[in-house]
Amino acid sequence: MPQASSVPPESWKEEIVSETRIELMEAPKVRTASDVIRFGVVGYGYWGPNVVRNLQSLDSCQVVSVCDKSPDAQRRVQKAYPGVRVTSECCDMLKSPDVDAVAVVTPVWTHFDLAKAALENGKHVFVEKPFTCNAQQAEILIELAERKNLKIMVDHTFLFTGAVRKIQQLVDDGTLGDLYYYDSTRVNLGLFQHDVNVVWDLAPHDLSVMDHLIKEEAEAVVATGEKHLNGHVDVAYLTVYYPRNVIAHINVNWLSPVKVRTTLIGGEKKMLVWNDLEADEKIKVYDKGIVKTSHEGMHDILVSYRTGDMWAPKVEQTEALKVELNYFADCILNDKAPFNDGRAGLRVVKMLEAAEESLQERGKLVRI
Repeated sequence: MPQASSVPPESWKEEIVSETRIELMEAPKVRTASDVIRFGVVGYGYWGPNVVRNLQSLDSCQVVSVCDKSPDAQRRVQKAYPGVRVTSECCDMLKSPDVDAVAVVTPVWTHFDLAKAALENGKHVFVEKPFTCNAQQAEILIELAERKNLKIMVDHTFLFTGAVRKIQQLVDDGTLGDLYYYDSTRVNLGLFQHDVNVVWDLAPHDLSVMDHLIKEEAEAVVATGEKHLNGHVDVAYLTVYYPRNVIAHINVNWLSPVKVRTTLIGGEKKMLVWNDLEADEKIKVYDKGIVKTSHEGMHDILVSYRTGDMWAPKVEQTEALKVELNYFADCILNDKAPFNDGRAGLRVVKMLEAAEESLQERGKLVRI
């Protein structure tokens, strides 16, 4: 479990540059007060301004209150959104009858208490990744939300990018065939966090994508890493084992001289490269693979290599966070369960916990 710090990080999330479009409900011709979801936002540091901006741009949402302890953050809210209430204490916001949903955009060690208080006061909850500090906290929030018939959405923004939506389509329609592996490199110089290590900071992006694409729960995790600067692991390597011989590997690093966001996904039929830093051709699909021509015995198997064309499918260009928040509003208004709900967040937290235990044991296999 990540350790708490009295100094929350100024930034909590890398900027999402990939974008997507998903199918949502048709907007009604005329909206009434009941069609508009009133949001309170807790946290206006790095990611909070993006959440507020996108909520304010949606016809179905209205930000009525923002809470942040920083006087500078409060001044920025007041300047950008004069009509929004600004406070340094969130208790009134969490209890207010004028707030329908709360966005928790704060460090992970604060998530449980804030989300629990919001749910207890009848608010739907949008929670920054990772969902909670441990699986027990996640389970409590899930049970509470279900008992009160409230929605939880965990901010796994990459699931709403054009790249991941296209990859999902290629997996679902059988273009790639049965998946063999997922191999990701997510490295850069900084940003160093004060309350979590590099695994809890960067790995949730890939773990949520893997959980979404592979559609089976991970069985075990092996993690190795080292601390060099601030007492937290800043370089780490994760191997995640799934059923049916699917394996995933993630390299996360705060000490890289260059920023790399590259993922390889290998399938039985085709393979792809996802480079999230590419402006245009983010995804390249390769018609390459291996063909076994005999199955009579181990010594009789003949292996040949297939090399075909490469193509770059079109990726939609719409801001992912806006699509995600619009989807959350749609789930609330139409009483639908979001696919990135509390249970999805719980699965990611379980993998993070297993990785943390494995790190402590210098690469021990930890079953989930």
